[in-house]
Amino acid sequence: MLKALTTEALRQFREEGYYSPVDVLPPEEARGLRDRIEAFEADQGAPVNGLQRNKSHLLFKWLDDLIRDDRIVDMMEDILGPDILCWNTLFWTKEPGSGQYVSWHQDSNYWGLAGGEVVTAWLALSEASEEAGCMRVMPGTHLGPPLKHEDLYHADNMLTRGQEITQGIDEAKAVLMPLRPGQMSLHNIRLAHASGPNMSADRRVGISLHYMPAKAMQSVGQWDSAALVRGEDRFGHFEHTPRVTADMDPDAVAFHVRAAEAVRQVLYHGAEQMTGKL
Repeated sequence: MLKALTTEALRQFREEGYYSPVDVLPPEEARGLRDRIEAFEADQGAPVNGLQRNKSHLLFKWLDDLIRDDRIVDMMEDILGPDILCWNTLFWTKEPGSGQYVSWHQDSNYWGLAGGEVVTAWLALSEASEEAGCMRVMPGTHLGPPLKHEDLYHADNMLTRGQEITQGIDEAKAVLMPLRPGQMSLHNIRLAHASGPNMSADRRVGISLHYMPAKAMQSVGQWDSAALVRGEDRFGHFEHTPRVTADMDPDAVAFHVRAAEAVRQVLYHGAEQMTGKL
């Protein structure tokens, strides 16, 4: 019996590679989380950036709590089964008028994850409209072979290597996934997706949460970590991230240094250069 998704939602996710939107948090709760991010940014005098964007649940207790929230994990159980790891959390903030964008790509080409399906849950903490540069997807591309990518390193591309699918994309078939604050989209990491620049007057603030079954493994890095958010891990392919007791908890921050750098090494595996984006 499904816990959170409808039969139709699960069918669409399986066949088309995505489902959106899903109401997860009340707008006022989403606003509160955005306020916490922006308070942290005000204190440090800069936006969340660099390695802070990656494995961010190790820096903020509220985010470590969120990846374990039943409102999200119930959906993941409907897709992945009862034993669930959260591999990563990643901030996606586009400043208004900045020109930042995300090129067409498939995350499965770069994350080194194998042995199980991986799902991205993308949570909007501000309006993620078409004008603000919401995500768009190419339905069904998760079912075919990997598409050809090139590392282009464009300065405004938010991806680490500026990786971009250079053939096989038909924009006429793209589906937009606008979200209101507190809504979430789900997509398979093999699905081709992209997003445009933020042309609105407000920041576009979102967080992606990346879930996988406990049987999944890291095929590129020598060491990697993940949070056990439900069930059991009978495989031990990932070191479990510690529970976070407070924002910027010293022990969790120390673990974050190693964990975020490990992901950085995975993302740049085989690349000709490394940038400071993560």
